[in-house]
Amino acid sequence: MPEGDTHERLICRECGFVHYENPKIVVGSVIAVGHQVLLCRRAIHPRKGYWTLPAGYLELNESAGDGALREAWEEARARIALDGLLAVYSIPRISQVQLIYRARLAEPGFAAGPESEEVALFDWTSIPWQDLAFPSVHWALGHFAETRGQEVFTPRSNPVDVAGAERGPAPRL
Repeated sequence: MPEGDTHERLICRECGFVHYENPKIVVGSVIAVGHQVLLCRRAIHPRKGYWTLPAGYLELNESAGDGALREAWEEARARIALDGLLAVYSIPRISQVQLIYRARLAEPGFAAGPESEEVALFDWTSIPWQDLAFPSVHWALGHFAETRGQEVFTPRSNPVDVAGAERGPAPRL
């Protein structure tokens, strides 16, 4: 344990370099097209075949917003414009922090990228709720519904139930 630290770390015995392991940052977006949202069916594991938002890991030397734009292109071949930070989710059990934006298409068109089997637009009532890949997709869609039509809103965070545990599926409209 480095002096003054509270966690055990890997330390080089020769030079004293401390190797810090930090959470992964995920960036993505809920993309609105009219009254529909764009979802991608995953072509990779984990959760291959399940629907998700276009999202992925932030690269080194990349801003969070630029990362969300890149992920929309890589997964959905969509050129998007960001409308604001929708939510920040902390998921300690997998050491992730997720930054999810509200977005819209900046140019018409989208198609499956290399990490997606297909990409589709869904009306709220046709979202495949039981086939969403991750709890945070449910959360983001629920938070998107809460902020729809609001130009200014406070970014959301992990939903919690009365006992303080992370909550399940997003509310349906």
